Amino acid sequence: MTDARTPRGRVVAAARGWLGTPYHHQASLRGVGCDCLGLVRGVWRDLYGKEPEQMPAYSPYWAQQGSGETLALAAERHLRPLDPRDARPGDVLLFRWRGHLPAAHCAVLVEPDRILHAHDGAAVSEVAFTGWWRRHLSHAFAFPEIDL
Repeated sequence: MTDARTPRGRVVAAARGWLGTPYHHQASLRGVGCDCLGLVRGVWRDLYGKEPEQMPAYSPYWAQQGSGETLALAAERHLRPLDPRDARPGDVLLFRWRGHLPAAHCAVLVEPDRILHAHDGAAVSEVAFTGWWRRHLSHAFAFPEIDL
């Protein structure tokens, strides 16, 4: 269990505060609705206040439309890139649905073997970080001011 008094523990606690929030594309309102990016945006606001940039509208299938590594590039502007093998609780993880597509899903690692994420058709939930997720992991990032 991550200590909530540490910077990483504060990230995990903030993410867990979103548990049960219904899925809603492009939303980022705790308890009302969010998508996977909205969850990470909400955690950012919980930690730092105002979001660092305005999010443009995006379709549910933007990654399949050949838009490049949009999600990873946005993360690199505000988070610190890590080798995915070095991810620790409190880090943001990005996933590719298919090897030839850009990263299109994000989650927060909350325990070494658990992630918290929002996905279509369900509420924000904490799930096992199993082989399927590990095989699709493409990027990892730490929030600013979090020890690496």
